[in-house]
Amino acid sequence: MDVLIFSTSVKERRQVNRVTTLLTKVPAIMQWNFDLEDCDNILRIEAEGICPRQIESLLQKAGIQCQELDY
Repeated sequence: MDVLIFSTSVKERRQVNRVTTLLTKVPAIMQWNFDLEDCDNILRIEAEGICPRQIESLLQKAGIQCQELDY
């Protein structure tokens, strides 16, 4: 299982709700969560066999900025 960490433009709960719809449709994602208290509005994803670029593209199509972070 891979752990992917992203900086996002998500700042409000309603934006999280919009992302929920997108992420729950991706079978490779096992778990995910946001840390809106962090200055980078972190999205943490646990997934199997998914490329970080796929997540970035998915969220960017929904109007949300998303960039993978190194950890």
